[in-house]
Amino acid sequence: MRRFLAVLFLLFAAPALAQVPVAAAASLRYALDDAAAAFTRATGEQVRISYAASGNLVQQIEAGAPYQLFLSADEAHVFRLAEKRLAPGRGTVYAVGRLVYITPPGSVLKPDPALASLKAGLTSGQVRRLAIANPETAPYGARTVEALKAAGLWKQAEPRLVTGENIAQAFQFVASGAADAGFTSLSLVKSPGFKGRYALVPAQMHQPLTQRMVLLTNATPPARRFHDWLLSPAGQKILARHGYLPPA
Repeated sequence: MRRFLAVLFLLFAAPALAQVPVAAAASLRYALDDAAAAFTRATGEQVRISYAASGNLVQQIEAGAPYQLFLSADEAHVFRLAEKRLAPGRGTVYAVGRLVYITPPGSVLKPDPALASLKAGLTSGQVRRLAIANPETAPYGARTVEALKAAGLWKQAEPRLVTGENIAQAFQFVASGAADAGFTSLSLVKSPGFKGRYALVPAQMHQPLTQRMVLLTNATPPARRFHDWLLSPAGQKILARHGYLPPA
């Protein structure tokens, strides 16, 4: 961890970069890349984004990583930083995510909201590897466990789990065919090149994926401007294009 933090400090301190260091949940990879590019075109200011599971990013921030803005895939991790006084407030909801059940290209399984095909695949042995994000550190992983329990599939599914470090890795397991089925975010299946199939998991099967962001104690004016831009109509339009619902 110390070596990792030392590298971060060197990168973020380099004057030639002059970029805002942002920590973001892995589910945001394509959406936030697009948003950051649009922000740079509009303002000339640049953003450097590090993606990982929300829980892992919080651990980095607690260890001293010099991020200025944190975008979580839930609310709890932002509240944790506020309670530890690593953020001056409890942040702002910027989007609501959606959980999806996916299968790889060429799969005979047809994803459905009720997870009936997953149940059939687990029973028949067609689903030998089921990819999810680590529920201990990734909010989408925790919501997946809730959905599987709500569908009565947890006992069947648990022995077949292939756990990704974050939701993006779980997505790659399925997209590459390394897993027979899995769960990820709607924003990732809307990424370029995904050829598999997916179905939205009904929101009532899990706790809401209300996503909150917060400026950290060392936030600079450019970080504040990027934060505000993400809440603007231009920023929200990009997030919506990637499958996110607007804040309530």
